[in-house]
Amino acid sequence: MSATDPRDRMIVALDLPSIQEAEALIERLGDSVTFYKIGMELVYSGGLDLVRQLSSRGKKVFLDLKLHDIPNTVEKATSRVADLGATFLTVHAFPQTMKAAALGRGKSSLKLLAVTVMTSYDDSDLAEAGYAMGVRDLVARRAGQAKEIGMDGLILSPEEVGAMRTLLGPEMNLVTPGIRPLGAFKGDQKRVMTPGEAIRAGADYLVIGRPITGADQPKAAADAIVDEIRAAIG
Repeated sequence: MSATDPRDRMIVALDLPSIQEAEALIERLGDSVTFYKIGMELVYSGGLDLVRQLSSRGKKVFLDLKLHDIPNTVEKATSRVADLGATFLTVHAFPQTMKAAALGRGKSSLKLLAVTVMTSYDDSDLAEAGYAMGVRDLVARRAGQAKEIGMDGLILSPEEVGAMRTLLGPEMNLVTPGIRPLGAFKGDQKRVMTPGEAIRAGADYLVIGRPITGADQPKAAADAIVDEIRAAIG
């Protein structure tokens, strides 16, 4: 279910090399941001402690670890993450991995998001990796499996949001990276939309990094995106 406060639907990606830089950015953003993503780069710089700190301060945290390993390892790792106070955790949308994560989170409030196909991939990338399916077909297959297994939501490109909302109904949380305001640099993302387009397509949460973290005035950039989300909701 979508959050009612537009700020809660914007997740700022702290894809930064150090805790010090992340903390400085969080301070600059202040109350404009309520939800942060912590990924592998920051985790390997001590970011797990930051998950606890942000949670204790009333912020929501999306821990983007994209777990994928043997079931026993995924189950135990998910159990440890559930103790940190994170709101979301990502796992790759392989059935064995999703089932193990569901067992690991137990009765905790941790919500599990399945990564369907990375937003930096297109059909040619999948073909090079040996997949017979294109992006759309593979996303649909993995989305159906995720719902059946009991995942709380999906990570997917904005381009797939509309079709997946129709396929899965309103219950699944659809979380979309690859969000770029008009005129922003796409970087390594190949399947992108603006914030307003993604919300109108059916996205619940938008993951936004460089358009905010790389802005000269990150708070102003965040506020502008929240305003766009608010307008799209309205």
